[in-house]
Amino acid sequence: MSEEFGPDFITITDEDGTEFELEHLATLEYNGQTYMSFFPAVEGEEDGSVEDVDLDEEYGLIILKVVEVDGEEQLSTLDSEEELELVYQQFMDELFDEEEG
Repeated sequence: MSEEFGPDFITITDEDGTEFELEHLATLEYNGQTYMSFFPAVEGEEDGSVEDVDLDEEYGLIILKVVEVDGEEQLSTLDSEEELELVYQQFMDELFDEEEG
C-alpha cells in the first residue's frame, strides 16, 4: 500500500452504534479469506484533525475480515482466538518482510 497520498481512514460502527475511526494499515489474503489490519485513529486536540496513534499508548492492532452479507462486503470480527493469532502472525511476517527488503 502506497503512503504517497497519506494514510487511509475508515469509520466503522459497532453493534452498540458507537462509531470508531480506524487507519488502514494493510490487507492480506490468507486461506481464501481477506483480512484487513487497522490502528485506531485519535482526534487532534486543537483542530479536530485525525492524527496517527501514539504507539506508546495502550492501542493495539485491530484485525477484521471481509465478509459478504446480502451481496455487500462488510468487515467482521474474527471467529476465534486461534484464527486471530494465525492472521496476526501473517501480518507480522509481511510487515517484517517489507522492512527487510
